[in-house]
Amino acid sequence: MKLSDFDFDLPEALIATRPAKPRSSARLLVATPSRIVDGHVTDLLDWFQPGDRLVLNDTKVLPARLTGKRGRDTAQGYQEAKIEVTLLEPQAEAGQWRALIKPLKKIKEGEEVRFSDDLSATLIAKEDGEAVVAFNLSGEDFDKALAEAGSMPLPPYIEAKRKADAQDKEDYQTVWARNMGAVAAPTASLHFDEPLLKALAEKGVQFTYVTLHVGAGTFLPVKVDDVSDHKMHSEWGEVSEGAAGEINATKQQGGRVIPVGTTALRLIESAAPAPGAIAPFLGETDIFIKPGYEFRVADALMTNFHLPKSTLLMLVSALMGRERMRAVYDHAVAEGYRFFSYGDASLLLPHEV
Repeated sequence: MKLSDFDFDLPEALIATRPAKPRSSARLLVATPSRIVDGHVTDLLDWFQPGDRLVLNDTKVLPARLTGKRGRDTAQGYQEAKIEVTLLEPQAEAGQWRALIKPLKKIKEGEEVRFSDDLSATLIAKEDGEAVVAFNLSGEDFDKALAEAGSMPLPPYIEAKRKADAQDKEDYQTVWARNMGAVAAPTASLHFDEPLLKALAEKGVQFTYVTLHVGAGTFLPVKVDDVSDHKMHSEWGEVSEGAAGEINATKQQGGRVIPVGTTALRLIESAAPAPGAIAPFLGETDIFIKPGYEFRVADALMTNFHLPKSTLLMLVSALMGRERMRAVYDHAVAEGYRFFSYGDASLLLPHEV
């Protein structure tokens, strides 16, 4: 398979920069092997059945983007430089993080960047275009200071159009987020609000929570022409014993297991030792799902519309078939669906219902 097999033309006007309000009012495209149905997210009540189990990623997005100043005494006097830091991953040492720094060349090891009266960080090391920084705070004190000084790390295609603001701290977070650690949101989950969750539960739809801390690698482009040569980034995830038990019970009882978002899907497939069963999981996953993959646990998928030539487009093509997804995306573009993180949703059903 070639990377060009997963390309399509997307009008820039269809890239969403703000979400629908309320969340569940976003449009929903439902695709089966033979049908495409246009509707809204609230129509999920017509498509989900009693006994279905939605798998939800409960990761919480860090306000991981920080803007500060580095000060330095020079021959020309005291000079400051604006420094932008995007947190990527905590390190074993308390208070230390792997991060991206812009511009990295303007800061030296041992220099401090101040983000607020309470929060600062010192550059420890530079490694392969990334950095390791040590903050002056850790634990709850760090979380509080970061919440005040940081902004949401919006995807590059939104950042190119506008900067993150206070509204994004609510919009770019799921209503069930609880385990801090992601630097990108599980965006299909952003379509759910409390009234929709309540209505689904009353219908008999069940929910299981898993955790996959979405990393910045989710936005990395595929740079190889032969997609089989692509190396996936790794992300930390957990499927608890209780979650595995709930999913296995649904499979045994004939219900459908439907992950909400590609992150939840990648995690439960990583935790599946055999078709039809899942085991507890704790650790890193770099699973790459592309056409030819045989799904072990997921029976369907709710997801947003993805970037051309992306691993996520390859994943949905594995579920529905490449030609079918091409038709789905052609329809979505023609009908003006909104794309990417703040865009509309799709429900992909690989079997007729």
